[in-house]
Amino acid sequence: MQTILGANGQIGEELARALKKDFTSDIRIVGRKPQKVNDSDQTFVADLSIRANAIAAVEDSEIAYFTLGLPMDSALWEKQFLQITQNVIDACIINGTKLVFFDNTYMYPQDGRVLTEQTPFEPVGRKGRVRSEMAKLLLKAMDTGQLEAVICRAPEFYGPGKTQSITNSLLFDKAKANKKLKVPLRDDKARSLIWTPDASRATALIGNTPDAFGQTWHLPIDEHRPTYKQLIAMASEVYGKPLQYTIIPKFFFKLGALLSNRLKELQELLPRYEHNNIFDDSKFRKRFPHFKSTSYIEGITQIKNEQETNGNV
Repeated sequence: MQTILGANGQIGEELARALKKDFTSDIRIVGRKPQKVNDSDQTFVADLSIRANAIAAVEDSEIAYFTLGLPMDSALWEKQFLQITQNVIDACIINGTKLVFFDNTYMYPQDGRVLTEQTPFEPVGRKGRVRSEMAKLLLKAMDTGQLEAVICRAPEFYGPGKTQSITNSLLFDKAKANKKLKVPLRDDKARSLIWTPDASRATALIGNTPDAFGQTWHLPIDEHRPTYKQLIAMASEVYGKPLQYTIIPKFFFKLGALLSNRLKELQELLPRYEHNNIFDDSKFRKRFPHFKSTSYIEGITQIKNEQETNGNV
């Protein structure tokens, strides 16, 4: 049995598909309102903020995948995320279950440094501090030998389906609506974006590779690090028309934060758009040389085709 905790977001859904395709049909989907991804999936209703529920959710599981997300709300993260993480760690220890922890880069410094698995945690803002503490809880359990686990870390998303990211909302959603695209702060800085199905495929692969455990892995991305200007040029090629865009200055976000909680929550992420964002996946590439990442042209084409199928373009 392999169990996905928080399986009905984009990462969890793609993970369920990847596991079924390449590794196992014995999959449990856990959430407050879980829904099957594959016909053979089992579902299990659980609020993981309750310790007993977490223990029951991973019972009889060889591997559990933590892909749980919460809304972009700092107070909610501070209230629930650490407790949920500790509950899942305890549940895996009690059940003898291996844990695959899907992580992001919020705890990393948001400057021009190349980001590797050894980059020190220097979080900016409340959500970054929460993600840092979550990762530290896991690393402590791993270091003490209590828990067999692995951390899979991904940079900013872009992708199909339910994918939620700044790039999706400001570029591809705008293109779908025939509106001018928007770029945060700079269009001339390198970006590291991961195609969400690739992130899930790589996580499934790591979770089913015994010697990958006890480590942190940066998940694989396209070898290029395009600027937003270059990314929009590629999108224009795929959409078959010039896509116009405007650069949103920092003061606009600061002003908007006074009126919009969503923009307020984005404030701590803005520094990463002022610098080159170079996410190093060379460790993964060396260990899994045959893994093929989706190119930006392939990814954008899939997004456009999905929009056309849904009657949006």
